[in-house]
Amino acid sequence: MVCLSLLLVAKVGIAMSQKNSTSISNDSITWNKELEGIEIKAQRQLIKQEIDRIGYDVQADEESKTLTVMDMLRKVPMVTVDGEDNIKVKGNSSFKIYKNGRYDPSLTKNAKEVLKAMPASMVKRIEVITDPGAREDAEGVNAILNIVMVEGKNLDGITGSATASYTTLNHPNLGAYLTTQIGKAIISVDYGYGGMSNKETENKSEVERTYVTSGNVMKSMNEGSNPGYIHYADIDASYDIDSLNLISASLGGYFYKLDVKGGGVTQMYAPDKSLLYSYRDNYWMPGYNHHSWNGRLDYQHKTRRKGELLTLSYMLALTRQRTEQESNYTDLQNAPFDYTGMQKKLRERFTEHTFQADWLRPIAEGHKLETGIKYIYRGNSSHTVQDFYAATPYPAYNSEFEHTTQVAAAYADYIMRIGKWSARAGLRFEHSYMKGAYPDGSNESFDSHLNDWVPQLSVKYQLSDAHSLKLGYVTSINRPGISYLNPAVVNSPMQVQYGNPELSSSRNQTVHLIYSYIGQWLTLQLAPAFKYYSDGIGRLIYAQNDVRYQTYGNIEKLTRWQLEGYVQWKPFKSTTLSANFNLWDDKIENPSIGLSQKGYSGFYYLNGSQLLPWKLRLTAYVYGEMGHSVNNVYSYSRSWNRYGCSLQRSFLNEDRLTVRISANDLFRKYRHYTDCTTQGDILGYSDSANRASMINFSISYRFGKLKASVKKTETTIDNSDVVGGITKGK
Repeated sequence: MVCLSLLLVAKVGIAMSQKNSTSISNDSITWNKELEGIEIKAQRQLIKQEIDRIGYDVQADEESKTLTVMDMLRKVPMVTVDGEDNIKVKGNSSFKIYKNGRYDPSLTKNAKEVLKAMPASMVKRIEVITDPGAREDAEGVNAILNIVMVEGKNLDGITGSATASYTTLNHPNLGAYLTTQIGKAIISVDYGYGGMSNKETENKSEVERTYVTSGNVMKSMNEGSNPGYIHYADIDASYDIDSLNLISASLGGYFYKLDVKGGGVTQMYAPDKSLLYSYRDNYWMPGYNHHSWNGRLDYQHKTRRKGELLTLSYMLALTRQRTEQESNYTDLQNAPFDYTGMQKKLRERFTEHTFQADWLRPIAEGHKLETGIKYIYRGNSSHTVQDFYAATPYPAYNSEFEHTTQVAAAYADYIMRIGKWSARAGLRFEHSYMKGAYPDGSNESFDSHLNDWVPQLSVKYQLSDAHSLKLGYVTSINRPGISYLNPAVVNSPMQVQYGNPELSSSRNQTVHLIYSYIGQWLTLQLAPAFKYYSDGIGRLIYAQNDVRYQTYGNIEKLTRWQLEGYVQWKPFKSTTLSANFNLWDDKIENPSIGLSQKGYSGFYYLNGSQLLPWKLRLTAYVYGEMGHSVNNVYSYSRSWNRYGCSLQRSFLNEDRLTVRISANDLFRKYRHYTDCTTQGDILGYSDSANRASMINFSISYRFGKLKASVKKTETTIDNSDVVGGITKGK
């Protein structure tokens, strides 16, 4: 019927030669009328669900030409981004970021700055890999965020973008992204710089603790700031040897330095509210820097059998962190310590080598088998020195610690797709060897062997073109990083903190159901889930002589019921409304001390976008956390909310130049986050406040026409199992 209509239109169009006129003959009647033309419009689906992932088609979104990747993330199902650009996937921050299907350690650790500078126009789609499969399942994450860059024709040339922004809190951002192709070689380079001012990083905190045993109450108030800067860069390259062989390589990383400084007053009161003691402290960190780099080399071979791939990969990742802190104590009144200051120096080093081989082979129509082996050598070392300034000699502290982990793994993954059914089932075996040593001879060395079987299963049924239903079971393993393992004892007047070198890996298990409706104007997704673990790495907090002690152990048990949801509705052609939410009911237990805590909470993000005359686009949003968010068996976080809006316009051909102004929390000077401690040896609360009200001005420009991107092997290395390692902000 459609073809017949188009044929009729074509024949009529050929016969038409004169507008608004008719001619009549004895044989036929011919209308000579000029048509205005036919315009056929179709709305590309923004969301696509597969057996192991949910994808957001960035190029199908009209706003992708003018927004950044960070802006687009707020529209992706199962992804939430708060006002400080902290990203959560499936309700938690335990996720890793891939770039074109390859794990990128530097991007994962420094996503805030990089994704704010990366133009969305360079991204093809953003995927949330909900079921990584046996190949990555044991690697410690519940989800993977995969950013797929634009691909296109093989043309010589150059394309790229440049962005610049500045806020009323004196925060500049600069970024550039370039891609060029010469023959079979494709190279992509990006660089960015971000500056943090005193005004932007201004912070305040108020803490009150009641020590249950003595009944004494400690109160402290502090103010500070941490201005600094960050540089980040990345280069990717690929070369097509021939139609069957591809080599790709990458090198990237970041460096940042902060000038942390601040101070405040601490007071201790007896139960009758009489003052027991007080003191004032001032601290600064003249040398606080952190840098992280990673390099990767992949070789991919395609056989003559369609769909068969062999991939060999190597990755080197390293992180170096240096911290120097000095503190002075003045106005001492009956202080329970006899020193007037201290100096602390901390060096942490992390180096990792990974070798991996993957083989993907179709075994029949609609059936595939993926197998592989992997070896990781991971080395951590730390050196902690702490000196005290006192009238009488005070013992200094010097500790060295080394920790190595070796992991050997093998896996098999079966993938099936027949008609409306698709499934993925896999099994992974890992053997890990962990060893701790003390070069200074302060303790005896120790080691342990661990064996883990990691199964996974996903089944999906396509109910109709618009409706689908998927059931999945995934498991993952977390291994402790150097920050959790380091036994060095760090002292301050009111707190003592140390790691636990005997920590072992922990296992997480999740069952989830995902229902999706993907229509032309409405997209809906609901995903109930259940998560459980019994040997999680958790904090152990206790008090001795009115001093707070903190360490870690495999002591935490979690039971979580969760509901994730996503809705996008286009009531009119120029209007888009969306909601992204995550609700959860948690119960965290520590059986060793007989404490547990329950809480219901959730995160929400509501967004509305309206296209106005003169190509102006207005966007407004509100987001926050509600309910009783459980942190651990001791404390929970109170609810909070944020709001903002933006107005932007694009200029020049193909909207290459975009100017944008945005405002966040315009009528609120500070953002407050409050934690309440209701159980354990210490009760009380802590309230932290950061600068909120901000107006941001940004400009971006796209140039060139080349749309090729660096080719990537279809499989590569992902190491995502470490928690409590060296990360930004530690």
